[in-house]
Amino acid sequence: MNTTPSGASNDHAPHLYEHPAPVEPARPVRAVGSAAAHTTTRLADEFFYLAHDDQTGRPRLFESATAHGLAAALLAELYREGRVTFEGRHVRVINTVPPKDWLQHLVLDRLVAEPRHTATRTWLAFLATTACEQVITRMWQLGLLRPEQVGRLWRQRTVYVPTDVNTAAWSWARLSFQLRNYQPLNAFDQVLAGLALHTQLDPILLDGTPLAVRAFLRHQVDQVPAPLRELLADLGAVVGGAVLSHRTS
Repeated sequence: MNTTPSGASNDHAPHLYEHPAPVEPARPVRAVGSAAAHTTTRLADEFFYLAHDDQTGRPRLFESATAHGLAAALLAELYREGRVTFEGRHVRVINTVPPKDWLQHLVLDRLVAEPRHTATRTWLAFLATTACEQVITRMWQLGLLRPEQVGRLWRQRTVYVPTDVNTAAWSWARLSFQLRNYQPLNAFDQVLAGLALHTQLDPILLDGTPLAVRAFLRHQVDQVPAPLRELLADLGAVVGGAVLSHRTS
């Protein structure tokens, strides 16, 4: 596991090897039962669904945007659990009691272990290095995803396909329908929509809609609490820079 965010020196990035616990299991135990029995209400899980095709598991975004979106979603989960807040482009831990969820616990433990490093963008960059793998592990444990080999024999790769298409499609269908019909989003979906907006997933989500729908989306995202608006602004800046780099490379 990397110990330094991409593009940052050891003087400005969390040295997470200094804090050994907790860690996710190397061979996690998969939950018994179908995906339908474990309907997700976690932001990172639902953003993963948004960022991937609900039938094939193929990504809708380029890798860096997905990774940073998942990193922001994990931080937002901790905010919703009352463990952290965001002030002046910095993450501040306000409650060190470990959450029940092992991945939330892991992220919080890393934040607590590195009080010198508080810049939100630093943490987005660091968490992005492992967020996709860890969120996949959590979803696989719950029976929400299954690995599938695709491609020719000599160029095979693994994609993670939803075990229940209806569960996987629900986040996309729900957001798309409500936004296209100018229906106010609840607090959870406002944050989820913000993750989509600031990872530049919104043109796909709202394909074919008039500009008024895009404006309604932004209005809904503006309703999230001020700390989360700061997190989303940092996410947008990081993803925007990555997009520019991706297009000019």
